[in-house]
Amino acid sequence: MWWVTAQKNGASALGMQRVLGLKKYETAWTLLHKLRRAMGRPGRELLAGRVEVDECYIGGLEEGLPGRLNLQKALIVVAAQEDGPGIGRIRMRHILDASAANLVPFVQDSVEPGSVVHTDGWLGYLPLDREGFEHEVTFLKGKKKTASELLPRAHRVISLLKRWLIGTHQERSAISTSTTIWMSSRSASIAGDPRVGASSSFASRSKPWPSIP
Repeated sequence: MWWVTAQKNGASALGMQRVLGLKKYETAWTLLHKLRRAMGRPGRELLAGRVEVDECYIGGLEEGLPGRLNLQKALIVVAAQEDGPGIGRIRMRHILDASAANLVPFVQDSVEPGSVVHTDGWLGYLPLDREGFEHEVTFLKGKKKTASELLPRAHRVISLLKRWLIGTHQERSAISTSTTIWMSSRSASIAGDPRVGASSSFASRSKPWPSIP
């Protein structure tokens, strides 16, 4: 457990195999996924207060596709609770597209009603006002500041996620949706809360070893 949470760039099954001296990679992979599932806390408290929400793509740019449309990349939505100038607890989820049908349920599952939800001006977030949230919108168009400056907490979490992926999946250009995505608590502690990695993570279903491509 300590080794998994102490890796700055994330723990991999290959690294666990080496540390424990296991003969089979499959054994290390299964053990690592069991540890990740055990470290998630069912029924954990929702984010509250002021929460920044934004999305990002994992997998690089796809030429010729407009807006938030993607075919090969994984679209991730992130919610980061404000804790003064820093970051409190976080939630993340892999979603199929940036429509209200995916964004609003994520916020409802992650943020306590009545909280201030700060987003950009994307239309997928517009229904939040009707769902019991105080929706604060910052339109990026015409602003001198970048999205990472206007929504700094969400984008710092995104940066940590991408750094973790580089360390753990060096040869992958995109996230497999069948893979459980998890941030190490070491990276999360840099963001401001050492409990993040052990108590919050991706909402993504893992699959048994034989079903992983």
